[in-house]
Amino acid sequence: MSIAKNHREHQEVFFPMILKYDTQQQVKQEKQQVSQQVTRELEQFLAPLLLILDELLDKRLIRTCVQSLVAILRFRNLKQGLLLSELGSYMDSYDGLSETAPAGTKRLGNFIRSKKWGKKIVEEYLLDRANTEVERMQERGKRVVCAWDGSVLEKPESEKSEGLSGVVSSKAKRLRKSRKGIVWNVQGGKPITVAGMHWIGALMTGMEGVAWVAMMDWWTTKGKYATKQRVQEAEMLATWIGRWGQSVIHVFDRGYASAAWLEVVQAFEAIFVIRWIKTHLFFDADGNEKRLCDIGRGKRYPFHKVISDMNGQKFSCDLWWTQVRHAGYADQLYYVKVRVGGSIWRLITNESVFTEEQAWQVFFTYRRRWKIEMSFRYGKSELAMESPRLWSWENRLKLLSLVVLVYSFLLYLLKEIYSSLIEQLLRLKCHRTGKRLQGTLVPLYRIRWALSRLWDEALPLLGALYPPTLETISALSAFASFDGFLQNQG
Repeated sequence: MSIAKNHREHQEVFFPMILKYDTQQQVKQEKQQVSQQVTRELEQFLAPLLLILDELLDKRLIRTCVQSLVAILRFRNLKQGLLLSELGSYMDSYDGLSETAPAGTKRLGNFIRSKKWGKKIVEEYLLDRANTEVERMQERGKRVVCAWDGSVLEKPESEKSEGLSGVVSSKAKRLRKSRKGIVWNVQGGKPITVAGMHWIGALMTGMEGVAWVAMMDWWTTKGKYATKQRVQEAEMLATWIGRWGQSVIHVFDRGYASAAWLEVVQAFEAIFVIRWIKTHLFFDADGNEKRLCDIGRGKRYPFHKVISDMNGQKFSCDLWWTQVRHAGYADQLYYVKVRVGGSIWRLITNESVFTEEQAWQVFFTYRRRWKIEMSFRYGKSELAMESPRLWSWENRLKLLSLVVLVYSFLLYLLKEIYSSLIEQLLRLKCHRTGKRLQGTLVPLYRIRWALSRLWDEALPLLGALYPPTLETISALSAFASFDGFLQNQG
C-alpha cells in the first residue's frame, strides 16, 4: 500500500515537471521559429538589391552586406551604434564575442570601402520599391503623398572628417528652452552652429496606413562635395517627377515657403501643398497685395470638424479658403486657412479647391507630413545615425544608406500581412501591459527592441539566399518540427 502511494506521489511530482520543462522547450522553439522567419523576410526584402550587388561584388561581400544589417538591428547604442569596431563583434557567426570583432570589423570595412558599389545603388532600389507601392495604391484609386523635409546630422566634436560643414544645432536650440521651475535661459540670440551634415528626406504614404522610404540624401556646403540646398532638392524633385509625374502630391513645411521654390515646382509642374509663412506677400482675389495673415482677416470660418490625433485625443478644426496669386508663380494658387486648437495653419496649394471636401482634403494631406518628422527622430534616437566615425565622405554615405535599408525593412514589417508575426515577436521579447503602448499603431521602437533581444538569444542563420550550412539545416528542421507539433496539438 505504501509502495503504491509513494509511486502515485512520485507521479504527481514528476509529471508536472515534465509539462513545465516541455513548455519551456516550446517557448525556446517558438523563439527560434520567429527568429528564422524574420531573418527569412529580411533576405527576401533584400533579394532584388543583392542580385544587383551579386554582379558587382564577391559573394563574401554580399554575405557581409546582410550580416551588417543584422548587426545594426542587434546593436542598440545611441553613441556607438554605427562604429565599425562595435558592429564587427556581431559579424562572425553572429556570436557577438569580443575575440571575433577584429575579423568582423575588417570584413565590414572591406565592404564599406569597396569602390564597386555606391549609395546610388541603394537609392535606385528604394525608388523601385516605392514605385511598386505607388502603382499598387493608384490601382486602388488611393491618393499618394510624398512628404518632404530637411534636417541635420550633428557631429559637434568632429574636426577632420571629410565633407563636414556648419549646421544649425537643433539640439542646442532645444536645450536653450526654459523649463518652468527648473531652469531659465535668456531667449533669442544667434543660433548655435556646429559641425555636421545636411539631410533631406522624403517618405511616400497614403492618406492612412504606414509610410515607406522614397529617398534619403545628405549634402554639404564645404569641400569638393559642396552643393547648394535648392540644387540638391531640385535634383530629387526631378527624379520623382520623372517617375510619377503629377500622380503624387508633394507636401512641404515652411522651410520651402519661398518664391525660389515656387519657381522650381512650377518648372517641374508638380502638385504641391506648402505650409506658408504668415508675413509673406500674396495677391488676394481682388488683386490687392497683402501679407498672407491679412488675407481673410476677420472672416468667419464656415466649416468645422472634430478630428483625432495619433493618440486618440480629439480637437476641433475650423476652415476657410480663397484664391490667391504669388509674384513667383504664374498659375492660380489656393489659400486654405485652418484653425487647429490654438494655432493657425496657412496652406498654399496649386490643387484646385472649389468645394468643402477639396479644402479638407488639402488639410488632411498636409497632416501626413508628420511621418517624415517621425522618421528623422527615429533615425537619430533609435538608429544612431549621428554616431558614424568614418573619415571618407563616400564611405560615410554608404554606411548611412545601410541604416536607411534597416529603417525601410522595419517599415516593411508593418504591413498587414505581417501583423501576426509582429504580435508574436512583441509578445515574446517586448511585452507591455500599458494601454498606450498596446494601442500604438506603429510600434517601431518596440519592434527594433524586441528583434534585437530575440536575435541575441535565438541566433539568426542566413539560408534563404546562400547554400545551406549544417547550422542552417538544423535550424530549419527545428522550424519544420515545431510547425508539425503545433498542427498535431490543434
